[in-house]
Amino acid sequence: MKKRVLVGIAGGSGSGKTVASKNLTTLLSPNDSVIISQDSYYKDRSDLDMEERAAINYDHPDSFDFDLMKEQLTVFLDGDAIDIPIYDFATHTRMRETETVHPVPIVIVEGLMILGIEFLRELMDVKVYVDVPADIRFIRRLKRDIEERDREVKSVVHQYLQTVRPMHEQFVEKTKNYADIIIVEGGNNQASINLVQEKIHLLLTA
Repeated sequence: MKKRVLVGIAGGSGSGKTVASKNLTTLLSPNDSVIISQDSYYKDRSDLDMEERAAINYDHPDSFDFDLMKEQLTVFLDGDAIDIPIYDFATHTRMRETETVHPVPIVIVEGLMILGIEFLRELMDVKVYVDVPADIRFIRRLKRDIEERDREVKSVVHQYLQTVRPMHEQFVEKTKNYADIIIVEGGNNQASINLVQEKIHLLLTA
């Protein structure tokens, strides 16, 4: 039996990666899985003033600490607990507190660019891409950023046009070519979620 299975779920902002991840966990045995988000690994910007922080392109791969992500995932897959950073989107800094996550058989990692990072991709047993039209993704992002991240409409639209859309086209869209399974219509496509669950089961019982 394989010790652990790592599932990577990628896709554009607002595609439904988190929804897909949560729906997948409902098909798995209780306490057998954990979701780890790429968003937890935004680089800490506490060394900069707020004006400098606001000018950063947070949709570029350089905004993430993928080395730390790989280090922690490797430790986790080896069977040890990890302390995941907690990121404050309002201040663009990491909080002093961390989230301790204990090893489980199934690790679900979700994030924009995880399929585009080779050393992360090599850790994955199942690679998934959630593919949703751009207009739907934008509406979802707009709603989320206003309700959950205390953003203004003008700010969200500006960021989408200036960085989100071009970065998606440059760094995210093409990574669907690495996927074993492409989920269309978002994270509530139950037939595709079932397919991912079946693949996990086969890996755990091989």
